[in-house]
Amino acid sequence: MNRYPMWKNIFVAIMILIGLIYTIPNFFGESPAVQVTPSKSSTKLDPALLGQVEAIFKQEKIAYDGIYLDLRGVKARFANTDTQIKAKDVLQANLGKDYTVALNLLSRSPEWLHNLGAKPMYLGLDLRGGVHFMLQVDMKAALDKAAERFVGDFRIALRKERISYLGVSREGQSVQIRFSTAGELLKARTVISKDFPNLTLKETADGADQVLTASLNVLEQKRIQDFALKQNIQTLHNRINELGVAEPIIQQQGADRVVVQLPGVQDTAKAKEILGRTATLEIRLVDEEKTDVATLEKAEKGQAPLGDEAYKTRDGRTILVKKNVVLTGDYITDAGPGVNSQSGQSVVNVTLDGRGARVFQQVTRENVGKRMAILLIEKAAPKSLPLP
Repeated sequence: MNRYPMWKNIFVAIMILIGLIYTIPNFFGESPAVQVTPSKSSTKLDPALLGQVEAIFKQEKIAYDGIYLDLRGVKARFANTDTQIKAKDVLQANLGKDYTVALNLLSRSPEWLHNLGAKPMYLGLDLRGGVHFMLQVDMKAALDKAAERFVGDFRIALRKERISYLGVSREGQSVQIRFSTAGELLKARTVISKDFPNLTLKETADGADQVLTASLNVLEQKRIQDFALKQNIQTLHNRINELGVAEPIIQQQGADRVVVQLPGVQDTAKAKEILGRTATLEIRLVDEEKTDVATLEKAEKGQAPLGDEAYKTRDGRTILVKKNVVLTGDYITDAGPGVNSQSGQSVVNVTLDGRGARVFQQVTRENVGKRMAILLIEKAAPKSLPLP
């Protein structure tokens, strides 16, 4: 005899039914697949890419089990690995370097389950296979760059205060400033300790010269290293999106290493290529004097005016940017998302170091009303990704 009310029995039956429905995708297994994404992170995904991929498959008579477009790119499933590899080669040949074509595995579950949000249980490397990377952040290079920036900062600060000095040079991760008299050294120490409180200063004598040595204190070194590690992890997250990995593992290990696990990724070479790419950030002035149609058309054909380079904006328009670099990413000490308090729009907040702030102030003061272009220039990875 059932001692529970009818509504409780119905509720339990419904919960069991829902649980069964959401476990169904695990029984369909996975299909060999390819994923097509833009090669550059700044390139906007074009919805027409889906039709282009379908046209290529039709032209080459490649049969596929399913194809769809999501926020990351176009994904296509195939019946076997031979067709998968052939499709990858054909797509790479027809789409060129503008798109990345990677091998992957996708669930065979039908569309109606996908629409319900029913997804298979994602397995780790031990059950599913995939790629494991151990990457090491070059902390020495990060500290060397920080010390190198202080060389220019000190020269600007000393000239501003009209303090005479013999020379400024970097020795490892320290900066040495030479003076002819102890009085000039004392005045310089006062200025530097005020403008750069994150430095440790030490006075020595080298023959007739008075030497002031500035080095990063422990807290500043840790801040620079933590920022370098955080930026590298964020960059890895963005690049792994190109591979379409559902549940990648990216985590810090120790003080300077990052573990990357990509379950289900078949194309190890492509994973190395994507993770090993380097990028530089440059800020340049837009050439506002050469905006006529004829000049821009010539620039699109590779005939940019002397001193300019042609680039595409996010909306596909061609603009001319001056070759002279105003600032690089080396002068950025921090960056993160934010919201404009007046318009409510999303913005990127960028913090510059002392020298970068002064250069930016001078350039913007001399070019009021003119646009600046922020360029992210990506370079291909080396043939072998250096691992520790």
